[in-house]
Amino acid sequence: MHARDIIIRPVISEKAMLGMSMKKYTFRVAKEANKIQIANAVEEIFGVKVDKVHTLNVRGRMRRRGRTVGYTPAWKKAVVKLKQDSKGIEFFDSMV
Repeated sequence: MHARDIIIRPVISEKAMLGMSMKKYTFRVAKEANKIQIANAVEEIFGVKVDKVHTLNVRGRMRRRGRTVGYTPAWKKAVVKLKQDSKGIEFFDSMV
C-alpha cells in the first residue's frame, strides 16, 4: 500500500481539535492498515516524527430512510501522537 492509500482524510471534530495542543492528530485510515504502516505513512506525507499510534474501529451507525433501515459503513480511526521535538502538521495548524 502507498502512503496516500493508507491515510484517507483527517477527522475534524471538537475532540480532535483539543488533542492538537498535545500534538495528537486524528485521521480516517484504511481498514486493513496496521499501526506501523500508519506511522510510516504520516511520517512520509507530512515530514514529522511519530511517537505513538492508537487505532480503533468505528462501527457503522443505524440510519432510517422512511421504513427502510440500514447502517452507515464501518471505518477505522487512528490517533497519531508526535514526538515532542517534532514540528506540527501545517494542515491542522491553519484550523486552530
